[in-house]
Amino acid sequence: MVAVPRTEVRRNASTFFRKARPLPSLVTALLLGYGAWVVFWPQSIPYRSLGPLGSFTRYLVDHHHTLLHNGFWLAWLIHLGESLYAMVLCKSKGITDSRTQLFWFLQTFLFGIASLSILIAFSPKHQKRT
Repeated sequence: MVAVPRTEVRRNASTFFRKARPLPSLVTALLLGYGAWVVFWPQSIPYRSLGPLGSFTRYLVDHHHTLLHNGFWLAWLIHLGESLYAMVLCKSKGITDSRTQLFWFLQTFLFGIASLSILIAFSPKHQKRT
């Protein structure tokens, strides 16, 4: 994926794409990865090595596994909704290139609001009407 310089954005909004910020993307990926680990492979988690997080995770696995399972799938469902909303935003902001729209969809699906916030903030320069 290639990020478009700001000067290019003014010239061609149809291909506007900017990579999500690294820190929020990393946090999102780690949380979703940890959630998958907890939901699908709880027996392999080294609870004692994780300190308070391990104790809390162990409690949740032992007493609220259904809630964890449903919450995990709800998080992915929310990411899917954000991705579909990103497609609507692409069309409304004049991002018409199908490859660029695919990049926005995938990035928003994987990183959620870290990606979607960039698209929401994007304001294409409108043509003057005469």
